[in-house]
Amino acid sequence: MEFVLLVGGAVALFLLWKRVDRLEAELRDLRAAAETLPVPQPQPEARPAATVRPPAMVVPKVARREPLPAVQTPASELTWPEPTGPEPARKRFAFDFEELFGRQLPIWAGGITLAVAGFFLVRYAIDVGLLSPAVRVVMGLVFGLALIAGAEAAHHFRIRVADPRVPQALSGAGLAVLYASVFLAGTFYGLIGTGTAFVGLALVTAAAIGLSFRFGLPSAVLGLVGGYAAPALVGAEESNLPLLAFYLALVAGGLGQAARRQAGFAQGGGWSHGGWLGLAGIVGGLGWGLIMLIAQPSGPGDVVATGFYFVVLGALLPALVLPDLRESRWLRLAAGGFASLQMAALLETTGYEPLSWGLYLLLGAAFAGLGWRNAGLREASAIAGGVGAWMLGFWYDPDPAHFALVAAAMALLFAGVPLVHLWRGQARGADVAALAAVPLAIFIAALWHFDVSAGPVAWLFGAAGLMLAAMPALGAYRIGPVAGWRGVVLQLSAVWTAYAAITRIAPTDSLAWIAGAAAVALAFGLPGRRWAARAALAVALVWALWPLGWWLGAAAESLPGSPLLVGELPAARDAALYLLPGALAALVLGFREQGRRALAARMAAALSAIAAAHILFKQVFAIHDLPEFAALGLAERSAWEGLLLLAALALLRLPARWSPRPELAAALAGASLAHFAYYTGIVHNPLWSAQAVGPTPVANLLAVAYGVGAAAVLLLRRALILPDAAQRPFRVACDAALMLIISLFALSELRQAFAGTILTDPPVGQAEDLLRSLLGIVLAGGFLLWGARSGTRSWRIGSLVLMLVAVCKVFIYDTAGLEGLVRIASFLALGFSLIAIGWFYSRLLRVAPGAEGGGAAEGAAMPAPPPGPAAVPPGSSAAS
Repeated sequence: MEFVLLVGGAVALFLLWKRVDRLEAELRDLRAAAETLPVPQPQPEARPAATVRPPAMVVPKVARREPLPAVQTPASELTWPEPTGPEPARKRFAFDFEELFGRQLPIWAGGITLAVAGFFLVRYAIDVGLLSPAVRVVMGLVFGLALIAGAEAAHHFRIRVADPRVPQALSGAGLAVLYASVFLAGTFYGLIGTGTAFVGLALVTAAAIGLSFRFGLPSAVLGLVGGYAAPALVGAEESNLPLLAFYLALVAGGLGQAARRQAGFAQGGGWSHGGWLGLAGIVGGLGWGLIMLIAQPSGPGDVVATGFYFVVLGALLPALVLPDLRESRWLRLAAGGFASLQMAALLETTGYEPLSWGLYLLLGAAFAGLGWRNAGLREASAIAGGVGAWMLGFWYDPDPAHFALVAAAMALLFAGVPLVHLWRGQARGADVAALAAVPLAIFIAALWHFDVSAGPVAWLFGAAGLMLAAMPALGAYRIGPVAGWRGVVLQLSAVWTAYAAITRIAPTDSLAWIAGAAAVALAFGLPGRRWAARAALAVALVWALWPLGWWLGAAAESLPGSPLLVGELPAARDAALYLLPGALAALVLGFREQGRRALAARMAAALSAIAAAHILFKQVFAIHDLPEFAALGLAERSAWEGLLLLAALALLRLPARWSPRPELAAALAGASLAHFAYYTGIVHNPLWSAQAVGPTPVANLLAVAYGVGAAAVLLLRRALILPDAAQRPFRVACDAALMLIISLFALSELRQAFAGTILTDPPVGQAEDLLRSLLGIVLAGGFLLWGARSGTRSWRIGSLVLMLVAVCKVFIYDTAGLEGLVRIASFLALGFSLIAIGWFYSRLLRVAPGAEGGGAAEGAAMPAPPPGPAAVPPGSSAAS
């Protein structure tokens, strides 16, 4: 099975290799053709009548391939004899079965077969027990050296061999056998010590690099891929983890060095086969890193070896192999991030020992040091900082001293170094992100583990947090007030980290006020860095979320009709400590902001202020149960609606430079009206709900409640500015609301005269019922008079509607229970009332039509001829 996989991999590698070689050859031909083109000479000015024909562009035939100057080609490849004569035109790639399976693959398959034969020869000697371990190792070394000698012989007689792949295949197979032999001697048999095995593997790696320069990259590929496969193929039962780590690091390093020295980048800026070879070395090494983590390193030596291995694979090799170009940026980021995750897994496996943390910090130091010159590694450093801060939070029961040391080292590596880059003007986006995220994440992890809120330790804790906050604060100061997203994240991090530090020092009851005061101070003290003030405002509003959510929940429960008692709301102390700071800070920032942010701040201020004011206001009446609600509910609601109305009026009366937009005053007036309409007008209306209105007719709470409702309609009509198309419908709606309020007030007052302070008892009598009908007729007449005097058609229409309702009530309901003179008197009164209203209405339309707005459309009547000379005489022809 292993042999089939190796042959399949060789086929895929060969196809990719041929394609890359063909592309490079075409680039060489194009470069050579461009160098031989004639240089155009300046031509003398031609006469206007003459036409100069441009010289023909002749592309000479390429007799010999010339290498590109920027591509380093091994000298051995240039010494092989090339075919003479004219070269045929190149064609596109086409599959040739005979070329592939007859001429190309046998050589590569032969080299792979020789390497596999050497591996299985050693395995067979182990299983059968024919030879001693020392003899087996020596035979493997001799066999490998013999294969390399054969490669050198084929290279020496290259004219006769006439195929450079023969020495490449032989040298690759020999290198693989040498790797396996040295690994067996040091790991499985223990014939040599760890140092000797390390030297042997280093020598084989050096030989692989040297042979790749002599025989070409295929030798490095076959030899070093064989080196990766050697630990799996030999099947050692007890492996030496430190030696395995050093071995794999050497294999990956040798592969990267060979790729870097042999190929590099092509002239066009794309990846050549050398770049992908180095990347393959890193990927293979990280894959072996996962296997090493699965083995769970236990001893200190295993942990150190594994940690150093991750440092080499995650930081050193990407800096060596992957150049600082756009194509390799994400590859470096992936390699560094994967190495950081593997190091984090090592931390978890070893129980967050100091040794493991030291290795993680070593990885961070490698990123920081290499990123100083290779800026492409800074993204990986930022990833490592984030992973490290995350692991700080998962550290189980950390020792405070060890936690402080690790946190300080991480802050210096992952935030201090980016701050230096920023101060020098060489920072990348990853540096700014790390500088903003790492200090805040470290302090949040510290808050998660240690609950320190009093004593000298708390002050020391707070001082450490302020030192962490100083790092993003210095970064925000360095880049200036206008810096896009960079300034935003640095200001947010500085404010939030400093506030988290203050929470360890200041009393809990003052924290919300500290955040609100900080928002106001930053808004006035640092006007160019508005996100700092917004960050403090966000903290103040977070403190307000708990009482605000409680208040909203209690208010929602009152919507079906259950009374909102004082015991169902947050305490006044909570409102004063947590709601008011956010409301005041949002109000100040709402006046200093512009556009949508100003509107959002004002809405947050209004909501928080209304909630706090309502909670504090509920303490005045302090209604705890249903009897108290029946006695004081209407008074409490009327007083609250009046306060909202006074606040709206105050906003409208403020000076122009301090006054907000009229929409805020309209919102308060609308809130007062909505509260009155729903709770007093529908849910807890005294006509059908037990609400005390007072014993004295007219001079009672009904006048206050309905007066506040009417004033809210009038103030809303004045404050709300609508487009011209919506003005008239809005004014009609306001008139209808006023007529409804007046009608309910009059009806309630009539009921109060018969029932007393509680309008629901006793039941309505016959006399009261007749007076209701009369009241409707009187109100209809009053609406008609006001409509005539003000020229408002909506009031006249309302009078007709109310009259129609009263007439229907009299004819259908009232007269059904009357007899004799009472019925006759009722009909006489109704008849005279209808005649009077009809006469007045017809006279109004004839005398003063279209009074409202000066137009005839509102009056809905034919206008009379205007007086004066322009009037048409009665006897004229126009009149007829």
